[in-house]
Amino acid sequence: MNWRSERIWIELITGSRKISNFCWAFILFLGSLGFLLVGISSYLGSSSNLISLLPPQQIIFFPQGIVMSFYGIAGLFISSYLWCTIAWNVGSGYDRFDRKEGIVCIFRWGFPGKNRRIFLRFLIKDIQSIRIELQEGIYTRRVLYLEIRGQGAIPLTRTDENLTPREIEQKAAELAYFLRVPIEVF
Repeated sequence: MNWRSERIWIELITGSRKISNFCWAFILFLGSLGFLLVGISSYLGSSSNLISLLPPQQIIFFPQGIVMSFYGIAGLFISSYLWCTIAWNVGSGYDRFDRKEGIVCIFRWGFPGKNRRIFLRFLIKDIQSIRIELQEGIYTRRVLYLEIRGQGAIPLTRTDENLTPREIEQKAAELAYFLRVPIEVF
């Protein structure tokens, strides 16, 4: 959801609460739980079978059961990390460009702690340009930056945001026209 008028442009940024992140966290949780249960079943031997698909005699505890237990525990840690980033909605926020006041505000949510709220504020007159970084190939990367005099470049889009070259150029052109600054392409 974005909002624009002649003098104010507000763009909401989606954080880690995306369907793909929910799917990956759930799949990783189930897979790692399966590895952990197989490892524990191999330790318990024939006395208890936690997964009925696999007889516990087929997997020897040392070394296969230990390795599967290790992978299961590691997967549960990674899955809990993903669930925490989803719960905290890391990376979400907004970009607010106000020509009336001459101010640009960039806000993002980070991880809990001292710097949970990331809030940057600049004057529009300090904006040097809008920069587009296009990198094609195996690892395609299309990022839009706000180039600030003396401060460097601040990313406005996520690196995993799958914008086509045409979409990112359109977005850069609209923003550059709104802010009345040039566009640089790298």
